[in-house]
Amino acid sequence: MKNYIKTLFVLTSIIFSACEDVIDVDVDTAETRLVIEASLDWEKGTTGNNQTIKLSLSSPYFNTQDITVVTGANVVVTNMNTGDIFNFTDENDGSYTTNSFEPIIGNTYSLQVSYNGETYEATETLMAVPEIKEINQSIEGGFDDELLEVNVYFDDPVDEENYYLLNFYETGDLFSFFADVSDEFVNGNEVYYFFEKEDDEDNNQAPFQAGDTVDIELYGISESYYNYMRLLIEQYYSGGNPFSSTAALIKGNCINPTNPDNYAFGYFRVTEVDVATYTFE
Repeated sequence: MKNYIKTLFVLTSIIFSACEDVIDVDVDTAETRLVIEASLDWEKGTTGNNQTIKLSLSSPYFNTQDITVVTGANVVVTNMNTGDIFNFTDENDGSYTTNSFEPIIGNTYSLQVSYNGETYEATETLMAVPEIKEINQSIEGGFDDELLEVNVYFDDPVDEENYYLLNFYETGDLFSFFADVSDEFVNGNEVYYFFEKEDDEDNNQAPFQAGDTVDIELYGISESYYNYMRLLIEQYYSGGNPFSSTAALIKGNCINPTNPDNYAFGYFRVTEVDVATYTFE
């Protein structure tokens, strides 16, 4: 009996000791690339003159602490319809700003970023967005009839293709919730979208309750940006699903015309956005 207890103690010690071993796994590290965060968003009711573009360098997947900002770049946006040029000032913290941007619906804008001997370019058209005409709450329209959801309504224009991006964010959550919307089957009609939250401790997320406030943003976006976001959203929300397709590299629209293999990460978008806030009762 004593030998049995002694043997059990030794085995238990070995098991728990093994659990404390640290295993280092070598993973491939991709080459460093320029990351361009260029979202020129014109909020309804504002001039849209103040805009910011952020530049940084990509980092290894498991490096979540350090972000290498890029300074010393030359950033210019040009209205291809009018020829107006908007120079962005280097703020020496990775951000480049202007207070003279002029947004014009339907006009096409080009971005040019010159950095470290390379030039990156992108073009995008400024798309209009309808006003959010109603926001309310319910419990019967979502996936779970015991959870509160917020409902957003807006009117889609007639006889034209339109694409939208919705962003929902409650203060305290780690991440926003994004949804891509096309008018393919609702052209010219009222568009309705709902959003509800479930418990998610990993993301510090809890279901909506009375008194909670959610920020809502409705963007009018181009078809190309819609396709980009649709793939990005699909890959993000299918993470951990054993039946989902294998994740693939999603390229933005920031190209390097003289050295195509050295493209930049990120996307240059120019949008109109309607912003609203809703508090649950």
